[in-house]
Amino acid sequence: MNPAIKAKLDRFRDELVSYFNVAEDLVPQSEAETSIRSGVSFKGSQLLVLIFAIFIASLGLNTDSTPVVIGAMLISPLMGPIIGMGLAIGIQDYTLLQRGLKNIGMAILGSLIASAIYFLISPQYEGSSQLLARTSPSIYDVFVALFGGAAGILSIACKNKGQVMPGVAIATSLMPPLCTAGYGIATLQPQFFFGALYLFFTNMIFILFATWIGVKLLKYKNVVYQDTRRNKRVQTIVYSIVFATIGVSCYLTYGMIRKSIFINEATSFVEKEMVFPNTQVLNHRQYISHGKRYIDVTLIGAALPKDSLQLAMINKLDSLGLGGTVLNIKQGFSISEKGPDDGKDLGRFYAVLQQDISARQNTIDSLKTVIKTHESYSDESVRIVPEIKVLFPDIKDIAISRIVAASTAGTSGKEPSDTVNMIFVNAPRGMNAADRAKLTDYVKVRLKDKDVHLTLNPANFPWPSSATARKATSQGASGR
Repeated sequence: MNPAIKAKLDRFRDELVSYFNVAEDLVPQSEAETSIRSGVSFKGSQLLVLIFAIFIASLGLNTDSTPVVIGAMLISPLMGPIIGMGLAIGIQDYTLLQRGLKNIGMAILGSLIASAIYFLISPQYEGSSQLLARTSPSIYDVFVALFGGAAGILSIACKNKGQVMPGVAIATSLMPPLCTAGYGIATLQPQFFFGALYLFFTNMIFILFATWIGVKLLKYKNVVYQDTRRNKRVQTIVYSIVFATIGVSCYLTYGMIRKSIFINEATSFVEKEMVFPNTQVLNHRQYISHGKRYIDVTLIGAALPKDSLQLAMINKLDSLGLGGTVLNIKQGFSISEKGPDDGKDLGRFYAVLQQDISARQNTIDSLKTVIKTHESYSDESVRIVPEIKVLFPDIKDIAISRIVAASTAGTSGKEPSDTVNMIFVNAPRGMNAADRAKLTDYVKVRLKDKDVHLTLNPANFPWPSSATARKATSQGASGR
């Protein structure tokens, strides 16, 4: 390689590496340790601040207010003991580890008691969407906690800390799961308690793990005294917990993704395949229970043959990759029937009926308007006859109508059409241009319509006067 090009590449590489070099930005280990150790303690003001933050987070979850929950996460001092335990494992300071475990245990206990007390006295007991979202840990929470912990230890170890720790506190979401676990205690709902508590421990373990790895990468020195056997035992325990948590999280994530895919596919199936001329889908529900997939559909309208409908829909499920799904189709609706979703079904039933009634009423109103327009034209033709005799003596018959004119050019079936207001005049001696214009203006005023066209003496038009003359001629011939 050309030496000049090689030199440029080396400079580029060195410059690129320099952007990721944190060595010059690091504070001494003793300074970072002092900062971390001071945050491990959870006595006095720290514990009270945590309790206040728990009450704020509980209020935010109870009212489903995201800004309030974020505010509580910013106030919370929970990150201190967790990062302290990560440091302790990294430098093999088991006295600090014991202190961290003791303090995080007290923090968890105080948080659960405070949130349980809040939800016991709160007038609203129904779980909000924020609460429900905090009971489904997944592998994504593992990655958030891992990268959040890495950002946390790096910010403490560097001079330019910026606003990293508040961001880590928000991203890793330690507070809301504890509040949700307290909600589970207050309302005696174990699924909330265990799900949320597992999410909290997932976040805590991976913040601790990221801190431990960060301490090793930063090459912090161990404490003076060392116990090799104890160190190996602690590391084994930590690794076991980490991999067990990852395994459970992967399993839960797989179930979550599988459920999400099924619900999307099942919803698409109902919306696209269950479309009938005189029958509508009132409601549908897709869910997985004990590993079995279900689709419940309620239909209203004209009853469909149950067996053939079930067979046709199951065949379509198989063709769409949803084979094995249990399809429950319920037709008709009875107010006397009882079930867990009667209130919801009744509301949907009346809503569909109301929509149908509104649509029919709109059709009726539209038809009334059309009929009224045609009646007004017919009536006006009769009413203006006496005036026409005076104003235009040469006119023997007149007809006024609104007709639709359509083009026959093209084969698409969607050729253009338009509504035309027409005046047909029977004037055997003809009409000059001025009289035709005057008659047209006169009819426009009477009909209150600016778009009116006149046709003079159309051939073979069935005029009343012509019919009367033909009838008289016929009667005279028969009399002879």
